[in-house]
Amino acid sequence: MTYCLGIKVKEGLIALADTRITSGTETTVKKKLTTVQKDGGSMFIMTSGLRSVRDKAVVYFNELVETQTFEKLYQAVNAFGEQVRRVAEEDRATLEKAGFKFDLNTIIGGQLKGDDEHKLFLLYPEGNWVELGQGAPFVAIGNSGHGKAILNRTLDEDSGMHLALKAAFLSFDSTRVSSNNVDFPIDIALYRKDTFELVEQRYTQKDMASISAQWDDELKAALQHISGDWMEKAFAKLPKVKDEV
Repeated sequence: MTYCLGIKVKEGLIALADTRITSGTETTVKKKLTTVQKDGGSMFIMTSGLRSVRDKAVVYFNELVETQTFEKLYQAVNAFGEQVRRVAEEDRATLEKAGFKFDLNTIIGGQLKGDDEHKLFLLYPEGNWVELGQGAPFVAIGNSGHGKAILNRTLDEDSGMHLALKAAFLSFDSTRVSSNNVDFPIDIALYRKDTFELVEQRYTQKDMASISAQWDDELKAALQHISGDWMEKAFAKLPKVKDEV
């Protein structure tokens, strides 16, 4: 399974991807975040689904980028979608015959020279897409359920990039402790609006151990500080414990 998260705020973009690959009882570490910087523009690609489908689609897309220039990010998203459909035509029947579902969800973000601002897209296995904008500052794919609560409660389009990255990590960490198929290391990409340049950083479990521990402590402390007066109506209905004879 996978946890990939893209966040768009007014200041820029945050991308986070775990690196755990599970195949049967085997687990390996492989990068799920791909960056492309060319012709005065930058973009990142993150995928969730069959690794073989992902690798083939990315190879095809990289070959296309060598000879073709995109003015706007949606054009690059369309092109990647075409490569996903190409892989589907080549491999879907064989994969499904072997018992595998053809599946690849993709998050693509960045800004190319023809874009008036940074963009964030969710691309479906069929090759169609939606653009994330106002009211939807983030998108997660893979094992995404456990980590959404903190994002929904803390993020909006006016959030700063520092807060967005902090929330992104805590969202991943909440997923990691609830699932054995999402894990460190994690890859981060940051993009500041109108700079046309991405930066990347990898973090290991050792790098983030103190933050994970602090998050555990902060949650426990917050729970203790939440008012409990509302519970008394329910607890008052409990029968009293009889004194032992």
